Amino acid sequence: MSRPSLNVRERSVHGKHVSHLRREGILPGVVYGPGLPSQPIEFDAHDFEALHRVAGRNALVDLHLHGGKPQPVLLQAIQEHPVTRRPLHVDFLAVNMEEERTVDVAVVPVGHSEAVDRMGGVLLHLRDAVQVRAKPADLPAALEFDVTPLIDFEAVVHASELHIPPGVTLITPIEEALARVQPPRREEVFAPPVVEGEVAAEGEAAAEGAAEGEAPAEAGQAESTEPAEE
Repeated sequence: MSRPSLNVRERSVHGKHVSHLRREGILPGVVYGPGLPSQPIEFDAHDFEALHRVAGRNALVDLHLHGGKPQPVLLQAIQEHPVTRRPLHVDFLAVNMEEERTVDVAVVPVGHSEAVDRMGGVLLHLRDAVQVRAKPADLPAALEFDVTPLIDFEAVVHASELHIPPGVTLITPIEEALARVQPPRREEVFAPPVVEGEVAAEGEAAAEGAAEGEAPAEAGQAESTEPAEE
């Protein structure tokens, strides 16, 4: 299957002036790699967005510069607008197809967990990515793991259960936890304790005092005594 490709041109506009390119629907970028000088490039923004929709993380892409020989590159970094998330600048890494690379690869859950579906738990992603090593053509965009073994709140899925394709070596330790299920939270309503015995005793004491004609002393009032005559 052929790799996705992108037509690019050499870029002569630099610095703040690249904003004029973006207004014209052109994205700035750069190509670099071991032993290669950094090459500023530009390309059609719509073409790149269409490419990015089908070529995810660690995607291997063929760059065509002025119709020359395709240059295999990896999507190394994409600078995005903080609000619109539109691409602003793209870094491409030129690669040797026979040289293995170590990269981070996203991990994706598949299947159904009984602890989630029947017990109302919440699936917790303990890791978003793992490290793998492979040649550029073998680098996966993501790795899947099955959540079916998560049948209760004690079960854990580890990196050892990832589906690793041929040509790819897992670098992350296999005992690393990837996911588990958290029990559902229960809201508890606490009411202030009411001791009925104490309330009844206070009412009875007040009633007895009123029957005997005793009036309660005012707070802070002390008994007064007249001084003895000498």
